[in-house]
Amino acid sequence: MLTVKGIAIDSAANKPLGYVTVALLDAKTQQSVKAGLTKDDGSFELKGPTGKTYQLTFVSVGYKNKVVNIAGGGVDVNVGKVFLSVSSKQLNEVSVTATRPLMKQEVDRISYDVQADPDSKALSALDMMRKVPLLSVDGNDNIQLKGSGNYKILINGKESALVARNPSDILKSMPATNIEKIEVITTPPAKYDAEGLAGIINIITKRNADQGYNIGFNSRFNSVFGAGYNLNGTFKEGKFGMSFFGGFGSNGTLTNTSQNTEHIFASQTDILQNGVNTQKGNFHYGGTELSYELDTLNLLTASIDLFGNDQNQHGTQFSNTDSLGIKEQAYTLQNSGNNSFTGLDAAINYQLGFKKSKDRLLTFSYKYSYSPNKQYNDNVFNDRFNYFYSLVPDYQQYNDAGNKDHTIQVDYASPLTKQVSIEAGAKAILRNNYSNYHVNDRDSTTQQYSQNNALTNDFNYHQDIYSVYNSYQLKMDQWTGKAGLRLEHTALSADFISAGVATAPSYSNLIPSVSIQRSFKTSSINFGFTQRIQRPGIGQLNPFVDRTNPTFISAGNPQLKPELDNTFELTYSNFTKNSINIGLSYAFSNNSIQNVSSLLVETMNNKKDTVTYTTFQNLGSNRTLGFNVNTNLAVTKQFTISLNGQVNHIWLSGDFNGGMYHNDGFTGNAFGNIRYRFPDGFAFSFNAGFFSGNVNLQGSSSPFVFNQYLLSKDFFNKRFTFVLVANNPYKKFNNITSTTRSNDFYQTSLNQNYYRSLAFRLNFRFGKLNSDIKKNQHGIENDDTKGGNKNTTGNG
Repeated sequence: MLTVKGIAIDSAANKPLGYVTVALLDAKTQQSVKAGLTKDDGSFELKGPTGKTYQLTFVSVGYKNKVVNIAGGGVDVNVGKVFLSVSSKQLNEVSVTATRPLMKQEVDRISYDVQADPDSKALSALDMMRKVPLLSVDGNDNIQLKGSGNYKILINGKESALVARNPSDILKSMPATNIEKIEVITTPPAKYDAEGLAGIINIITKRNADQGYNIGFNSRFNSVFGAGYNLNGTFKEGKFGMSFFGGFGSNGTLTNTSQNTEHIFASQTDILQNGVNTQKGNFHYGGTELSYELDTLNLLTASIDLFGNDQNQHGTQFSNTDSLGIKEQAYTLQNSGNNSFTGLDAAINYQLGFKKSKDRLLTFSYKYSYSPNKQYNDNVFNDRFNYFYSLVPDYQQYNDAGNKDHTIQVDYASPLTKQVSIEAGAKAILRNNYSNYHVNDRDSTTQQYSQNNALTNDFNYHQDIYSVYNSYQLKMDQWTGKAGLRLEHTALSADFISAGVATAPSYSNLIPSVSIQRSFKTSSINFGFTQRIQRPGIGQLNPFVDRTNPTFISAGNPQLKPELDNTFELTYSNFTKNSINIGLSYAFSNNSIQNVSSLLVETMNNKKDTVTYTTFQNLGSNRTLGFNVNTNLAVTKQFTISLNGQVNHIWLSGDFNGGMYHNDGFTGNAFGNIRYRFPDGFAFSFNAGFFSGNVNLQGSSSPFVFNQYLLSKDFFNKRFTFVLVANNPYKKFNNITSTTRSNDFYQTSLNQNYYRSLAFRLNFRFGKLNSDIKKNQHGIENDDTKGGNKNTTGNG
């Protein structure tokens, strides 16, 4: 008898593939002689009569089929490693249609294949986030991971200045067609920086190119947000490869209203504010990645990414203060200004392979990031009543803030045995956060502006992080384990130009991570534990006092300390034709960073005034118990249903401003998708979601409902797609309400956002490709500072 054996390998991940169908066919008759499935480690063994010529056929859902010719003259043939590549084409040889699975559960993460989702041609990257397990997007377009805003977003495994400050801004501008997949790393291994309490979101853009070229064009026009355009492509010729994407468009002209009410208990004072604000802006972004194979063992790659957002605004605010029903103070504020944000990333990587083992790699990396944010506001008061010019004159405020990072990193990865592999490395991040701010007051007599020195300063915050890591992975037939340690040393110094230099204490952290996966035929059970650090970013540290609303002011806190979090995960996954993912999680920290408000008596121009002051503090404990579920059902070949939902219970407590605060409650969200594909190229989708709102130490926010209708039509063999989109057609505006309660006051804020919008999208691609660009498998992944959220409005 002839024995044929080998190992099936995923060509992209370079990992063994279990449960691949392997068939031994008679080369002449094409009849199957023997068939079977590969084991968990990808190995297989088939037997057949000697003396014949055979074909060995490999078939797996989501992969191109592979045919290997077997002479059949011997008694033992070892074909070695057989590499299978991902495909969405029909496998004619065995009459199996390869539908790429939307989700994949690995030992420490869940990945969502955006390109396998037919709605990717119709949705923005931010819209796609709603479909990804464990992720949600609230009514202000803030992204949350397991109901938390404490996470890190990476682009292609690297921290990016593009999304460091306002991730929603770029993700709502970028079409989902630019994204290959989204990974949710719930138990980040030791090679990742220890930042991001809830985990890491890794967005992998389309960057694999083949010999030849491929060009894609996307455009959208939204009834509220205007037009947007995107171009993306890949090119490969010989050893050189390039991928790129870029876009620009309008953020629209948006006019919405807001309202603040506050009741101060001691003086029985009521403050009522109503405002109308108009914003108009535009965005642009772009990026390219270059690859050159010096030879089979030496690879050089480089990348550069850029994002810009420019926003002009003008607002009118009416403020009235009563005490025991008697009018005490009132004014009308005209506010106009500009906010300009830029993000720049540039990186270069050198990867060295070894002849004895293609899986043994040494990588050297360098990256530079720069993200300036310039803010200007002009404030003019009218209709003053007991709101004296000597107390608060007309004023202008400026703030030039941002960060500059230099990162150097070396990584080593190698298999030790067939079952055990090692990763190790060292890294240095040299970061300078800065904020140069000043306020100019206008003289009531001369009408000239002069600098207010009490509200002017230059702030520099140096944060240098040095780290080493070591992790091991053990891969057995049915068990996979990954464990590691990361040692990080953080050196800090703060410099207030006008007040001299203050040096903050340095600190060190040893961060463990453990992930275990038990695999079954079509399912798995995963357990993970890790500690995470939340270092405050410039948005939380910046001492600039934002006085855009002089009654309700806000500032960062340069004295913030890092927060340490412990997270446990237990997940069951079954990814077959109909997939399901169910998880439990528990996380706690004892020095949590909270956004808090208090009454503050300020002395300005020798006058006293009471304002509400909002900042960040290290306060008490934060515990979260969570449950999540995600499922995709293929009812028929044309009709699919998916559901992504989670519910958390949060307990918060902390000592602030002389009082002990406690708050707890349930938060959660659910997102569902129904899609039907007609035989003539038409497809209809309905998306709907519910977001419960947030629970924080001093209050909560209101729930939010989302719905979306999409009708698409493919032309020219799916190279051209036209999509109509209706977002929330039932109501023009949506009101988001938040409440804050302290021992001294109760506050309610209402913000109106655009809700209804109609849009159409065009997608067109052309070109011909044949083989993959080679990518370095390791590189810089700065995920060491807290991801920020900003209230923005999606653009459909």
